Amino acid sequence: MVPAPFIVVVDANVLFPLTLRDTVLRAAAAGFYQLRWSAEILDEMERNLVSTGTMAADKAARLRATMEKYFPEAEVTGYSSLVAGLQNDEKDRHVVAAAVKAGAQVITTSNLKDFAPLPEGLEAQSPDEFLCNLFDLDPEGFVAMLREQAADLVKPPVTFDELLERLGRVVPDLVAAVRQHGQAAGTR
Repeated sequence: MVPAPFIVVVDANVLFPLTLRDTVLRAAAAGFYQLRWSAEILDEMERNLVSTGTMAADKAARLRATMEKYFPEAEVTGYSSLVAGLQNDEKDRHVVAAAVKAGAQVITTSNLKDFAPLPEGLEAQSPDEFLCNLFDLDPEGFVAMLREQAADLVKPPVTFDELLERLGRVVPDLVAAVRQHGQAAGTR
């Protein structure tokens, strides 16, 4: 698959849930889109993982370091001067500024209401809508990526159906599309 030309900024709340984060990062690694984030976005992810008791501080720091290692091109810098001219929710203007600086077409966030209005040419999408759009680019490739994700989960082992069940809690439309695709493929 040729890497997708479009650039996507992923908000901290999409990087917070384990299974969703894994899927979003794998999709970037597989070339479905070009991943971007800022240090502020990763700070927020790390801080929230620790403050909710989801991860110990050292584990959250290792996760962040691993993400930065595998996606060195993802970090956007030099956007702070753009924040003042934005009109969306003040606490999320840094995300929009990073997206503008990166030339992104999409911000994926679980908090759509805080991302309006946006500059022309930039769209906010829920993780479900975003992943459905990626699935539509290459359904077979996307399902293969999800199967690989399930196979990689060994402590404890997770079946493909169990992975879909976990994802279904946060991205139900994607899971419905994957299941429908599987049924259609079985009838060919």
